[in-house]
Amino acid sequence: MAALKSARDQLNRPGDIKLMLVMSGSDRDKLLRLVNTNAAPFYGSQIQRLPELGPDFIAHIAHLIAQQRPDLGAIDQARLQAAFALFGQRPQFFIDALGQALSPLATHGTRFEDAMLALARQRQHGDEAQMQSDYLALKPLEQAVLWRMLELGARFRPYDAEALSFYNDKTGDRVTVAKAQKALEALRAHQPSLVWKSARSEYTVEDAAMPRWYAQRVAAGTWPPVGPQLDWIEE
Repeated sequence: MAALKSARDQLNRPGDIKLMLVMSGSDRDKLLRLVNTNAAPFYGSQIQRLPELGPDFIAHIAHLIAQQRPDLGAIDQARLQAAFALFGQRPQFFIDALGQALSPLATHGTRFEDAMLALARQRQHGDEAQMQSDYLALKPLEQAVLWRMLELGARFRPYDAEALSFYNDKTGDRVTVAKAQKALEALRAHQPSLVWKSARSEYTVEDAAMPRWYAQRVAAGTWPPVGPQLDWIEE
């Protein structure tokens, strides 16, 4: 980090940018913590979001498939685009699924575009089921802290009066700063980790897909997830 900062300071001048960093698959909230305070390593730099892959990417993939598999005839790019969207526009999962759908050993018995849609829905349902399972396995206070974090995003402050009141309301218990801190550390220690902590003790959700899952459930009126109630013994 220090070497990158030094290179930026030496190479970049106002109106003459020679060094830029490309972050693939990065979380914007985490990146913001590198630039938004005086103590941040890249304070003063700007973050620009790269455009997401879209129809041009799908057209390129369709062209490659048509070249290698002329027996398939016309490629339904609209269905491939729909599958890509269900994969969260994450090319690594999309490409992996293409390998399965186009495999000579595939047994789906349908057009590969339909198989791609099925694989995308399967991946989406699997991801959402895992997030729900992880959430329901948490203790009530851990659920409340994660809920608050999902609700507020970058505005999350774990120990202010409003946060403690929120935890009290969701758990029916009197939550102290010490208890909230213990819950946060438990979320960080969870396998896989559910929460990321910066060097400046700022917190954000580890999985960038989880805020989308939360927003979708809120919009559908199905938040919070409901499952078997576990009995927890607090230490």
